[in-house]
Order: sequence, then structure tokens, then C-alpha cells
Amino acid sequence: MKICVSASADSLDAQVDPRFGRCPYFVIVDSETMEFEAIPNTAAGAMGGAGIQAAQMVASKGVKVVVTGNVGPNAFQALSAAGIKIVVGAFGTIREAVEKYKKGELRETSASTVRGHFGMGTGRGMGRRRR
Repeated sequence: MKICVSASADSLDAQVDPRFGRCPYFVIVDSETMEFEAIPNTAAGAMGGAGIQAAQMVASKGVKVVVTGNVGPNAFQALSAAGIKIVVGAFGTIREAVEKYKKGELRETSASTVRGHFGMGTGRGMGRRRR
């Protein structure tokens, strides 16, 4: 099974990047052989929609599971629509995260967890001070 992990660099010994849409790399690991492919996240520098673009790129690689620190609601929707399981809260190296997932130590994330986790509240605007 192909597992995609948001990564700070392009190896199994790289740290899990806490950001899905803006991580520098995605490391796609075959869970049975631990062979991997590291791909640069071309969406990381996008002005907007980085999470959705990253989700589309990952989905095009045939990934079944995404393991990351955090994922935003738009990326969550795009990944879910593609039938990809999403796991958040991962840390450590890519290798450690994949092993934890294989052992059942990391659990799939629900939409309600994502909505409540990112501070996407009912506030007004983009955090600018109101006068």
C-alpha cells in the first residue's frame, strides 16, 4: 500500500513536516517493502489553494493513506473525495511514522476533528484589527 507522508526533506530519515499543503516534500512509501519516492511539493509556494493542489498531486500518485502533522479542511475534503485516508498528529521521522501507522498506533482522522482543530471559527476576516 502506498502511504504518503508530508516531509521536511527527501528521505525516510527526514522529519514529518507538520504542514500538509506547504510541506517541502512528499515521501511516498510502499508499506510492504519500505521503498520510497520523494517528490517536491510544487504547491508549497502557491498564493492560495496549496492544500487542494497538494491533495490532487498526491491523489495522482495512487496513494491510499496520507500521514501528516496537520491538514486543512479544503485539503481534507479533496483527499477524502479521492478515497484517501487521512492521519494527523504524526511526528518523528518518516520511517517512524510509517511504522506507527502499520502497527495501528496512528488513527484515521474525521472531518469533525479537522474542522475543530484549525481555528477555522466564525470570526470576521483574516485576523486584521477592527477599528
